[in-house]
Parts: sequence; C-alpha cells; structure tokens
Amino acid sequence: MLLKKITIVYLPDGINAVKQFKVPKLFLKLFMVLFLSITAGIVWVSSDYLKLKKNIPEKLSLLNQNNQYKNQLISLAGKIDQINKKVAELKEFENKIKIMVNLDTGEEETQFLGIGGSDFSLLESEDATANSDQKLIGLMHQSLENISTEISVQAQEKTELFDFIESQKSMFACTPSISPTEGWVSSRFGYRVSPFTNKKEFHSGLDISSRMGTEIVAPADGVVASVAKSDGMGINITINHGYGFKTIYGHLSKTIVKTGQAIKRGQIIALMGNTGRSTGPHLHYEVHLNDVAVNPERYILN
Repeated sequence: MLLKKITIVYLPDGINAVKQFKVPKLFLKLFMVLFLSITAGIVWVSSDYLKLKKNIPEKLSLLNQNNQYKNQLISLAGKIDQINKKVAELKEFENKIKIMVNLDTGEEETQFLGIGGSDFSLLESEDATANSDQKLIGLMHQSLENISTEISVQAQEKTELFDFIESQKSMFACTPSISPTEGWVSSRFGYRVSPFTNKKEFHSGLDISSRMGTEIVAPADGVVASVAKSDGMGINITINHGYGFKTIYGHLSKTIVKTGQAIKRGQIIALMGNTGRSTGPHLHYEVHLNDVAVNPERYILN
C-alpha cells in the first residue's frame, strides 16, 4: 500500500459495540500540524488581545491628555491674542499722549510687530495633525517674541515720556485731557450741514448731547477768562489755560464759576442747557491752541 494506515479502535459503552477506523498516517500528521497551528494562532491572538485590552486604559488616558493639551494650546493662543490687543491699545494710548504734549509719535519708524497666533481652525478640525499643532506653536512663539520686543521698546519710550511729562508738569496740568461732560457726540469738529440753513459750514467745536442740567467740568487747570451771553452761543464760558490753550463752553443753562476764578481739572463749572441758537440740550465745546480752533477729540483721553 502506498499510504500506511493507522487503526483507531473506538470502544463505546457495551462490549459488542467495538468500532475500528483506519486513517492514513499522513492524514493524521497533517491533522496534528493543522491542530497545532490553529492552537498556536489562537494562543497568539488571545495574547495580543489581552495586551491590547491591557493598554486600552493607557491609550484612553493619553487621548484625554492630548485633548487637554489641545484645549490648553487654544486657550493660550487666545490669551496671546488678547495680550497683542492690549499692547496695541497701550501703544495707541501712548501716541495720543504724545500728540497732546507735541512729542513725535515715531509711528513711521516703529510699528507693533505682534501677530495673532491663534488660527484655531488648525486645532479644532477633526483631522488636525501634529503638523498643524507645530505650526500654531511656531506662530505663538513668534508672537511672544514680538510682544517681548515691543514691551522692551515701550518700556524705554514710556520712561522717556514720563521724564518729559515730569519736567512739564505745569504744562500738562493746563493741557485739556478729559471730556468736559457725559453724553453722546451729536456733531463733530469739521465741515457739516447746518441744522438751521441746510448749507455746508465749518463746525469749530464738538457737540455733546445729554439731559438738561448735566454737570460740565473743566478739562484742565486754568483761569475763567469770561462768563457771557450771546445770541449764538447762549450762556457761555471761556477758560484760559495758559501755554496757548483756551476752551469755550456754549449753550449753558447755568454757570457756577466767575470771571477771574482759578479752577482745577475736573472742577464743575456749569450745567448743560439749551440757550442761544440750539436745537436741544447739549454742550458746544471748543479747544483753541494759539488762537486756532483744533479738534477737541484730540484732547480727550478715554
């Protein structure tokens, strides 16, 4: 016989039920190899599954940590943007003070280099990659470096500005720097259409509207030059601040100061009214520098 066979004797319950099976020896070997292979595969898969199952909590923990880091990165980028805006606001405020005291703002020479480092779409998309994380981090580092440079520059500029103001305290005290009253701007400095003639005219002041009797304060130290009444301005006050500055207040309902009286910045000088040529309760406020009307909004620090 070409194939050797192995006889398998099967003894079920009972003496007369003996059964025999003849199986080729090669087939038995193949069966054993297949059985061992399947068993080894099951053992390997089971082992791999147990390892994966064991690592699931660790993977979930890493995933949660990654999400936390991503949220922190977005939050940090947002804070950098806020710092950029605050530094820019401080720069603008400083320039406004420099304009008031006739100092060079240097805007042509130096510009704020801060950049917005928070392109949140890089991280918020579901398919965000490590490359987008690195891009955002790079932008944030660049922005922080620019902020650091700007802070150093502004620190030096503010020191110089402080030294200048310190040496010019008297002049600064006499320079208009606050709003003379509360309310909303109803007409700005410059050309406008007259509410009385409907023709174009130059408006030499700033109109601030509010309720009748609203308090009006001096925007700087000075001396009351006149308290008068006219058809156009109604009851009005003129204050001489020195250093070429003069302010005028029109359409008042009541004056609280007298001619020749020395006043301080923030002191109440009158109440808002509707006297003279006026369409409603408001203050007509003018700032003159060396007898030339200038834009009052340049001399109001928010």
